[in-house]
Amino acid sequence: MSSQQSEEEIRRMAESRVAEKKGFFIHLTVYILVNALLVIIWAFTSLASGSWFPWFVFPLAGWGIGLLIHCLNVFAFPKAGGDWERKEIQKEMDRLRKDT
Repeated sequence: MSSQQSEEEIRRMAESRVAEKKGFFIHLTVYILVNALLVIIWAFTSLASGSWFPWFVFPLAGWGIGLLIHCLNVFAFPKAGGDWERKEIQKEMDRLRKDT
C-alpha cells in the first residue's frame, strides 16, 4: 500500500476542510448578527427603563467562548486527515455486513 494519497482522497479532504471553514464563517456571521440585535434591544430597553446594566455581555461572552473553540478547532487544530464521520460509517457498514 502506498503512503501517497489519491487525487480523490485529497479532493475529499479538501472539500471537508472547506465545509468546516464555511461552517465557522456561518457561525461567526450568526454570532455577530444576533449579538448586535441584543445590544440594540438593550439600548432601547435601557433608554425606556433608565437601567443601564449591560446584560447583553453574558450571552456575548458565553457564545463567544463557544465561537473561539470552534475557531480553534477549524484553524489552529484541524483534523490531521482524520475523517471521523467516514470511519464511523465504514465501521457501521462492516458491522451490518457481519449481522446479515
